[in-house]
Amino acid sequence: MLKKPVVRPVKRVIVKGKKAEKEKKIFVIDTSVILYNHNAINCFDDNDVALPITVLEELDNFKKGNDTINFEAREFIRIIDRLSEKSTLQRWTALTRAKGGGKFKVIMNEKADVDARHVFGDNKPDHRILNAALSLVKEFPERKVILVSKDINLRLKAKALNITAEDFLTGKIKDVEGLYTGKTTIEGLTSKTIDAMYQNGWVDPKEIGVDNPIPNHYFVLRNTKNSALGFYNQATNRIERIDKRPAYRIVPRNAEQVFALHAIMNPEVKLVTLQGVAGTGKTLLALAGAMEQRRDFKQIYLARPIVPLSNKEIGFLPGDVKEKINPYMEPLYDNLKFIQNQYGEKDKETKVISESLQNEKLVVTPLAYIRGRSISNVCFIVDEAQNLTPHEVKTIITRAGEGTKIIFTGDIYQIDTPYLDAQSNGLSYLIDKIKHHPIYAHIRLEKGERSELANLANDLL
Repeated sequence: MLKKPVVRPVKRVIVKGKKAEKEKKIFVIDTSVILYNHNAINCFDDNDVALPITVLEELDNFKKGNDTINFEAREFIRIIDRLSEKSTLQRWTALTRAKGGGKFKVIMNEKADVDARHVFGDNKPDHRILNAALSLVKEFPERKVILVSKDINLRLKAKALNITAEDFLTGKIKDVEGLYTGKTTIEGLTSKTIDAMYQNGWVDPKEIGVDNPIPNHYFVLRNTKNSALGFYNQATNRIERIDKRPAYRIVPRNAEQVFALHAIMNPEVKLVTLQGVAGTGKTLLALAGAMEQRRDFKQIYLARPIVPLSNKEIGFLPGDVKEKINPYMEPLYDNLKFIQNQYGEKDKETKVISESLQNEKLVVTPLAYIRGRSISNVCFIVDEAQNLTPHEVKTIITRAGEGTKIIFTGDIYQIDTPYLDAQSNGLSYLIDKIKHHPIYAHIRLEKGERSELANLANDLL
């Protein structure tokens, strides 16, 4: 007869002292990480963070200016300045007061046995950063050294030199394809259910098989003959019918556009995101919906981040400040002109738009110029939000005062900012993190309505 095996409890071994040090990783961060998030050095749990001296030199070139990267650079320099009050930065300095927390150090040694400058044939900052990482690998053979960068090419070079390299993952979502769409289509419903939507104006979520619905989630309800549009109203616990409603003579052309205008003009919703490819009507709907509600707000701000083309700063463009920024704002003025063209020259609405611009009731401006302004009782539209970092999006939302509504629009697959992608941009991050909140609504616009030619480009090119 077989004896029953004796199972002894496993004792948990707590490693102390130098052995615990060996388990901690050393993360080497480059300039791109700092410009993405100035608080990056505090995002690595209890691991240690090393900063090559070359990164501080590069940040010196970014500290002047009004763009977001300039604010990020300055804020990071202030953090380092506070750390320097504890001890010299050439020694490992505790990042937190708690025991066992991570430490920080500036790496002065940028010489390595395998010199990246010689390997790649150039004495550029990236190669000196690689040398700093190589020097740490040699100095701490028992610890894992990881280079963290938003620059894909730098990560590839690091791996070519046998350095472990990773993207900065804070603020990065995992599943872009599974990103919240804001809408659900339910097929095969009975005629009784569709009739109830039109007769009563609502249906119980359980009647259509929906459990635990998301606040302000939109539905397309269908049977073989008819369909109805609705949204879940958490206050009434009902899926309520939505009718097609124009805004400043901009008539929605598909279900997603109906949903988008409903979210924009729903006074209970304070935060809206519209995601979609070019030509789906994101900016036009946001602006038309805002103008329809202009009496409810003190001002309407229409802003977008300035992303210089070909890496040329706007300071190199000719003209004064207004002339420099006008090329970047033209798409916003195009939408305003399109709305005006829905009316005659003598119509009241045409004059309202012109006078709103003159009286600054409607303000078209670069996003950087919003800093320091109060955004209470304002409808704030942020166009091209995919070019913002998660930290920038958070900064904008935290400035919202009473009576403010914020609308973010953008295409997460059309990013012009270096070091951002579909997973790490602020618009994707916002949609993923805040999707269940009762004052938030989101819609992914999928059908292009600009023109047949624009649709052809989106589908085939």
